[in-house]
Amino acid sequence: MSLGLRIREAVNRLQPLGFLYSAYETQVLAQLDRSALPRHVAVLADGNRRWARANAPDGPLVVGYQAGADKLREFVDWCADLGIGVVTLWVLSTENLTRSGPDEVGPLLQVIERLVADLAHTYNVQVVGDVSLLPPGMAAHLSDAQAASGVHEGIHVNVAIAYGGRHELRDAVRSLLASEAEKGTTLDELAGTLEIDHIAEHLYTAGQPDPDLIIRTSGEQRMSGFLIWQSAHSEYYFCEALWPDFRKVDFIRALRSYAQRERRYGR
Repeated sequence: MSLGLRIREAVNRLQPLGFLYSAYETQVLAQLDRSALPRHVAVLADGNRRWARANAPDGPLVVGYQAGADKLREFVDWCADLGIGVVTLWVLSTENLTRSGPDEVGPLLQVIERLVADLAHTYNVQVVGDVSLLPPGMAAHLSDAQAASGVHEGIHVNVAIAYGGRHELRDAVRSLLASEAEKGTTLDELAGTLEIDHIAEHLYTAGQPDPDLIIRTSGEQRMSGFLIWQSAHSEYYFCEALWPDFRKVDFIRALRSYAQRERRYGR
């Protein structure tokens, strides 16, 4: 049985009441305050492997990875339809690269590469992460897709691949030190003049608004180092659904929850 057929069968088993969800989705969407939507939404799409084990127990884990990638594409489309300007998708952490072996990591990398290429046909895509950890061929394909996507206007999609928050801060500091060294700045001078904004200018997401809303699925309630710097004032929304099961109505609920909060930015 083909991978696509496995995924469709698994999804169909979970959606016998799709028409009821659609009606409820329309109702919840009508209640959403469109003037209070986030500018930047980030998502930790967690639960793909658990979804595969539960819904395709005789199939490979890549069934879950592909279902998750399909949902990520849907998610970006939902954001675009609502006018959300920036979306960040965390699809591969630095720790994920150490999973059991090439039989698991290899198929996952292939799914991610196809996802980026697909998104790049429609959206302005930026790969964020330590791409030096990826196979050279994959890194080159991702770079090509990112460059080709620059013609698109509208929503900006960050795809976090081989991403770790501590890696990002390390890379930002390295970049900052190298930049200042080129100017002839000494370490003593830098230590006396360094400001917060100077570090922010060297993050993977430099120049972008910080995420207003961060969503994590699968019932996990931790950030795992995701956007450590950028999330200082983010609002969080945790959802029990495994990522491939995440529905548009779940997203709208997250947005509704966000719109009802009073953001104080620590004041």
